[in-house]
Amino acid sequence: MAMIGGGPGAFIGPVHRIAAELDREIELVAGVFSADPARSRAGGLAYGLDPARAYGSLAELLTAERARVDGAEFVAVVTPNHDHLPSACAALAAGFPVISDKPMTATLAEAHELAAAVEAAGLPFALTYTYSGYPLVREARARIAAGALGAVRKVVVEYPQGWLAGPAEGKQAEWRVDPARAGAGGCIGDIGVHAFQLAEFVTGLHVTELLADLGAVVPGRQLDDDCSVLLRFANGARGVLLASQIEVGELNGLRIRVYGEQGGLVWKQEEPNTLTLHHLDGRSEVIRAGTGLLGPDAARRTRTPGGHPEGYLEAFANLYRDLAEVLRGGSAPLLPGAAEGLRSMAFIDTAVRASASRAGWTPLTL
Repeated sequence: MAMIGGGPGAFIGPVHRIAAELDREIELVAGVFSADPARSRAGGLAYGLDPARAYGSLAELLTAERARVDGAEFVAVVTPNHDHLPSACAALAAGFPVISDKPMTATLAEAHELAAAVEAAGLPFALTYTYSGYPLVREARARIAAGALGAVRKVVVEYPQGWLAGPAEGKQAEWRVDPARAGAGGCIGDIGVHAFQLAEFVTGLHVTELLADLGAVVPGRQLDDDCSVLLRFANGARGVLLASQIEVGELNGLRIRVYGEQGGLVWKQEEPNTLTLHHLDGRSEVIRAGTGLLGPDAARRTRTPGGHPEGYLEAFANLYRDLAEVLRGGSAPLLPGAAEGLRSMAFIDTAVRASASRAGWTPLTL
């Protein structure tokens, strides 16, 4: 793997490196870790790489790695949103498969451009929608698909955080409140899009309409930091999506609840090894990771016995394991790709525009 971004002081770069290497199927061997060549070299040193493979520019990396017998076989893009399109397109054009941070790009127009580049290159492209890598999220998806809840009627997905309730200056992700680097969406593009992807992933249903109320609560902030969105799904089910980064005291409280004709289902990111299934007759079933109750996909993506918790890094690593299978010629149908990226960017774009114009119910289309 070669990494673009993730240099000194970055949060997500080390996460990608740990996740990629967890199962010893992938190794970080090169990168451009900063737009500043000196910081890029410092990043390579921190990762323990050959100093000659900590490059000063993306063009330099792609040329050099393509010429090496032992060169990188794919590229991970872990930069702020505004750089996703140029970095991914350059890597694809040079013949490298790509895995990229979400959201797909900074704007919907850019997402369409990147999707076209992926199609033209004919190479694997994946997005790190991390929460779809949790075993019990995949178990929830499998059970809903098998009819455990009957027809889905209601979906409630919440993603509360509190770390941006005050000024963003001095924090590791100051770029997330900058329209030039983050794009048109703030909270909606940072964590709201995770909630959206999770809702569609778990239910297997597409959102067809939304009613959005996005606000910039912190004085002087240019991008939204608090979001409330009503959803309508293709089967007629109703949904609620709440995402906020100004809820003081909240950490990373992603939670999804799905209710159908015959039951309900609850999963919480801060308690990821438990899935609760409620039955119409009043029984509640607690399904735990690492037990014999899991279906084949969830079981294959669980590394430890029951009672030995797995979490964020392992879920992230499951996406890299999926990618390794694809690069070896196999398939990984649950690995998010360009189609999910386009839908997610359409969600951000539609929610931002609909909220700004107070448009009410608005179709979600590509």
